[in-house]
Amino acid sequence: MPIAQSLIDGAAEQGALVDALSFIKVSAVTGEKIENEIVDLCHLHVTVVFTSANAVKAVDDIVLHADPEWEIYCIGNGTLDAVKRCFRSSVVRGTAKDAASLAALIIDHGADEVVLFCGDKRLDTLPVALREEDIPVYEVVVYTTTGISQKLKRAYDGILFFSPSAVSSFFSANKVSETTVFFAIGTTTADAIKKHTRNKVIVSETASKETVLNYAVQYFQKQAQPDNL
Repeated sequence: MPIAQSLIDGAAEQGALVDALSFIKVSAVTGEKIENEIVDLCHLHVTVVFTSANAVKAVDDIVLHADPEWEIYCIGNGTLDAVKRCFRSSVVRGTAKDAASLAALIIDHGADEVVLFCGDKRLDTLPVALREEDIPVYEVVVYTTTGISQKLKRAYDGILFFSPSAVSSFFSANKVSETTVFFAIGTTTADAIKKHTRNKVIVSETASKETVLNYAVQYFQKQAQPDNL
């Protein structure tokens, strides 16, 4: 499910009905090669980067109880929570709201080289920024993303997106009303939406599904007030 049931229930209590639909499928990369690669990294004191909770989970499923002593940079909120839960002996050196800000932080800290655990659809933003500053990036693809093509069965006042991949998959099969408002978990996802529509796009200030949903609920509550009718 793209969003927790508890968040959906909380929105319903505030009068907002939410349907959770998946437009992508995430699958961990498996096999002896990737397992050996990650296990070997567990024995090294390296600087690691995570830009999604999916990557954290995929690595943790292989690492299990090895508990590596890494220095970690990651996107905040959901990804950070996953990092803290899975890698307790590692040190979180820094977090940021998006890949561009995270790259700037890593550069500012003077990292020598980094290991980027990512998906097969990862964007170029972070690795390109680091390599332009002569910081080597060793990429390890730990999960794959596949689009799920499905058409909406009803019209929605607002649509929330949590990844650029979901945006691409959604618009491959759907068109929306000019009045539909989009809500994005970050600037990268917002940019992906803007490639497909001129509709209003509201960007969350933090990379959190809860925050994005709260933005949507508050937006439509405000729109429903008498002064806005």
